[in-house]
Amino acid sequence: MTPPDPESQQPRAYEPAPSPGKLLLFVLAFVVFAVIVVGGGVILVAG
Repeated sequence: MTPPDPESQQPRAYEPAPSPGKLLLFVLAFVVFAVIVVGGGVILVAG
């Protein structure tokens, strides 16, 4: 890894900000994953 230069002090200056659609997709994927994990746990406990 190269040592950080002064330009890297700004966070995420090297990449564009995530678009709302991409952010929404990530949140949706996280929610689906959480539902699967919680649902699986409930099935195991109840079952």
